[in-house]
Amino acid sequence: MDLGIQIEPQFGYHYDDIVAIGKAGERNGFTRLWLSDHLFLDQDAVRTDCLEAWTALAALSRDLTHIRMGAMVTCQSYRNPALLAKIAAGVDQMSGGRLEFGIGAGWKEIEYRAYGYEFPSAPVRVDELVDTIEICTRLWRDDRATYHGKRYSIDDAICAPKPVQSPLPIWIGGSMPRIFRIAAKYADWMNHTKAVTLDSVRVRQEALDAACRARKRDPRSLKRSAFLTIVAGATARDVDALVADTARRTEQTPEQWRAERPAAIIGTPDQVASRLREYAMSGIDHVNALFPYTQELEIVEVLGRDVVAAIAEARSA
Repeated sequence: MDLGIQIEPQFGYHYDDIVAIGKAGERNGFTRLWLSDHLFLDQDAVRTDCLEAWTALAALSRDLTHIRMGAMVTCQSYRNPALLAKIAAGVDQMSGGRLEFGIGAGWKEIEYRAYGYEFPSAPVRVDELVDTIEICTRLWRDDRATYHGKRYSIDDAICAPKPVQSPLPIWIGGSMPRIFRIAAKYADWMNHTKAVTLDSVRVRQEALDAACRARKRDPRSLKRSAFLTIVAGATARDVDALVADTARRTEQTPEQWRAERPAAIIGTPDQVASRLREYAMSGIDHVNALFPYTQELEIVEVLGRDVVAAIAEARSA
């Protein structure tokens, strides 16, 4: 198992903050830096910065040197699929082949409505996801790409330059059976989201394995990741202080904050490593870890010093 860093730009990050976190990740053995793809936090966030994800990824591709990067996950609705393919190919070129292409069906209705996007039903958005993947992969592969889908189409479309990577790694995020079937057909990675407890992961892993077998695909060829909140401190006192500070920001008690996050991994390095090993043994190959806002640098250093190497061989032990 390896670790990545999940950044939520809508929380208010300045670009230099993200660069600093990315460089800390590079120093400390993290393999990937992820940005969520949102347009704003909520209707009251009129003064809260939210960098557009792919603009930021283009800049990060030049300001970071070796960590891989991507959106976890891109909302397929926010960009024309052919334009998205072109953007992704450019970022892969600028990064020297370090892009991970994360894609999902989209869900945040308030953003759709505010920005004038149609917000169709979930089944329709999933149909759009399939069309988006088909269009992107054809543009990355073919000199001229044509595809007529249920919602999106292209005719003799050109994408030059192509991505450095061939094929470009595709990550699909979600938690529903149809998403598992789409991942089994198209993806290199499936990212488990929403209440990712160990018990829920085991159930989802079985469903994902079954989806692969239904397509006559070896389940082992579809790698798995999990979206987990992690709070790590060098000592138990440090952990309590980090949780208390985070809870205060959300106007909760530490007990309330913990209770609302049953899948969160909270503890000292030994405790965090032990929990992560359990996920590794359930078949998780990568964790895109969300750290409390403003605590990222401290936690990245703690995990890099005491946890990253300890879990690297967890599944083979």
